[in-house]
Amino acid sequence: MHPVTNVHYMVLSVALLLVGTIGVLTRRNIVIILMSIELILNAVNINLVAFSHHFGDVHGQVFAIFVIAVAAAETTVALGILIALFRNKETVLADEVDLLKW
Repeated sequence: MHPVTNVHYMVLSVALLLVGTIGVLTRRNIVIILMSIELILNAVNINLVAFSHHFGDVHGQVFAIFVIAVAAAETTVALGILIALFRNKETVLADEVDLLKW
């Protein structure tokens, strides 16, 4: 049985980062874009926890907790804005959002 090393965590993190970045850049639905941003933040958290474990320090894990808290707050605010946007424009497509255009 092979142990799980930091290389495995890095490969998983790169895969999540790649999927999240592709989702942000190619999708038009704002909900999908928000989920892709969450994937990117989770990739960062995996790196933080893996290196924290590797170096025997808890600072990376504590910082990962803060990233999770910020991600939860970001999701809450973004979904509130998205609901208001849907009520006004009846769409959640990023291309059709032009409320800030003059």
